[in-house]
Amino acid sequence: MKKCIVSNDAPKPVGPYSHAVQAGNFLFVSGQLAINPMSGKIEGEDIKAQTQLVFKNIEAILKEAGFSFEDVVKVNVYLSSLENFAKFNEVYSTIFTQNFPARTTVEAKLLPGALIEVDVIAVKE
Repeated sequence: MKKCIVSNDAPKPVGPYSHAVQAGNFLFVSGQLAINPMSGKIEGEDIKAQTQLVFKNIEAILKEAGFSFEDVVKVNVYLSSLENFAKFNEVYSTIFTQNFPARTTVEAKLLPGALIEVDVIAVKE
């Protein structure tokens, strides 16, 4: 059984997709950009600010579905430039401090005006 998740505290999807889909104990969160939910615009001048906003949006979606960062088992990170990796990692390490999820990080030069996009998979045991 699958359930579509939409959070009023995250930016509205810009296409025909849900913020997340829950399938059984798994939650698949769609890629999130550094979009301010109130303005609908990308915010944050640097990778640290954008990373913080991306994870704030992800947290809102996780919370809407009854999950938290503790439930995240996989993170996919798309950076506009791998030169931002170290600064991204500084913020990331404040969110995941133990029981680190698996992670993939790739360079994606064609992000739509953003420095970063992140999607996650979470599971409730």
